[in-house]
Amino acid sequence: MALTRKVETPVTLEQELLRRGVDDRTKSSPRCADCRRTPLVGERVHRYEDGRLCCELCRPLRRDEPVGSELVLGSEHGHAVRITRAAA
Repeated sequence: MALTRKVETPVTLEQELLRRGVDDRTKSSPRCADCRRTPLVGERVHRYEDGRLCCELCRPLRRDEPVGSELVLGSEHGHAVRITRAAA
C-alpha cells in the first residue's frame, strides 16, 4: 500500500488579490432571482414590483412585465479620467 502526501502550494499575492476581488464583486453585484447568476457588465437586468431582479436569459420565463430595466455597469463606471484642458 502506497502512502500519498498532499503537497500544499503557497498562496501567492496574485492569487489572494484575485480571490479578494472576486469575493468583493460577488457581494456587491446584483444576482438574478431565478437562476442566481451574476449578470455580466453590459447585460440588461429587469426589476419587478417585488424588488427582484431578473437577468436577460430568465426574462422570457416570467409572465408579468418588469417595472423597469437597467444596464449592469462595471466597477470603473464614474471613475474615468477626463481631459479638462488641452496641452499647449
